[in-house]
Amino acid sequence: MGKQKIVLDKIARALQIRNKLLRQGLAECMGTLILVMFGSGAVAQLVLSEGSHGIFLTVNLAFGFAATLGILVCGQVSGGHLNPAVTFALCILGRAKWRKFLVYFFFQTLGSFFGAGIIFGMYYDAIQAYQRKEGTLPFGIFATYPGNHLSTANGFFDQVIGTAALIVCILAIVDPYNNPVPSGLEAFTVGFTVLVIGLSMGFNSGYAVNPARDLGPRLFTSIAGWGGQVFSMGNYWFLVPIFAPFLGTIIGVILYQLMVGWHTEGEARDKKKETEDLNVKLNDIDSSAP
Repeated sequence: MGKQKIVLDKIARALQIRNKLLRQGLAECMGTLILVMFGSGAVAQLVLSEGSHGIFLTVNLAFGFAATLGILVCGQVSGGHLNPAVTFALCILGRAKWRKFLVYFFFQTLGSFFGAGIIFGMYYDAIQAYQRKEGTLPFGIFATYPGNHLSTANGFFDQVIGTAALIVCILAIVDPYNNPVPSGLEAFTVGFTVLVIGLSMGFNSGYAVNPARDLGPRLFTSIAGWGGQVFSMGNYWFLVPIFAPFLGTIIGVILYQLMVGWHTEGEARDKKKETEDLNVKLNDIDSSAP
């Protein structure tokens, strides 16, 4: 065991990355991979088994728990965003640098790409069997597509509202002035939020509310046999989950700050000022004492 430990220690030292932003990006890649792997895996079971191994509820449970696990894996290193919309919100509020947004977006998309690839490989035979039976490859397992009833305008609104709801809840979870979640439970409450959004807003188009979670798997399927149809389908639907969440993020940030955030921060600031003023007065009294 002693020699093994020495070898492992040498490997760890050789492979250690000292650039903090790169380490954070790699952590986001792993966290988002887990999100897509478990979430898309649940969808694959439902679709490929024709409903014998899953229902709408199990898909939403899988995505909710997958978000929790993804955050637990990478949260200590990168904050566990798993979603460019979350990074974008923190950049707007000045809690993260803008260069982090670009790096996180890239690695989150890369993680989603690999997550889709793992599920594609795992269910490769089942996907081929589905294609032989239905005459087409299954859509909707890896990326989101609009329901037959859904217009592009309504779908855009759907993604804006879903993302705004997600951002409002996440800002409340991480707000130290607003009934903060006990340390260590943030991942579970974010996962619960994802679950609730899926259960209430998943019918129209599968509630991507995450540009990387949708774009990465879509890029993978485009080169894995689905072709350019993954981009043109649904009146070029792929643009909606990329752009609508960022508008939803802006709305979510404004709503939270306008209705909650600025007020709780203001109260904390006022209390701090009152305490400082009191300390100044007490110091004045002490200094004037004989």
